[in-house]
Amino acid sequence: MNIQALKQKKRTRRKFSVRKKIFGTPERLRLSVYRSLNHISAQIIDDVAGVTLVAASTLEADVKSLIQPGTKKTDQSKFVGTALAQKAIAKNITTVVFDRNGFLYHGRVKALADAAREAGLKF
Repeated sequence: MNIQALKQKKRTRRKFSVRKKIFGTPERLRLSVYRSLNHISAQIIDDVAGVTLVAASTLEADVKSLIQPGTKKTDQSKFVGTALAQKAIAKNITTVVFDRNGFLYHGRVKALADAAREAGLKF
């Protein structure tokens, strides 16, 4: 098995292990993070209704305007976390449960979570 397939298999196993414990309710919604090679995105999900309420990504225009050429990926993640928290607070969402989606809580995922906390989200 090649290394990339092995990494994907490990992430999927971690994802299912985490998701059987974490569930977004209307009182405490789920903040899910997805990290690709070049971008990062996050969304706040109500699992009972099956609806995404708020989303932010490095591909959105408001976040793209903050990103200059040569900006580190961890700094881009901070911009996404801040934008997500601002959108969530505008919709009266203050408390969430963090779903790292099988990714290790390190680097870009941690930067996004810390920025969202600093901007006002509680988790």
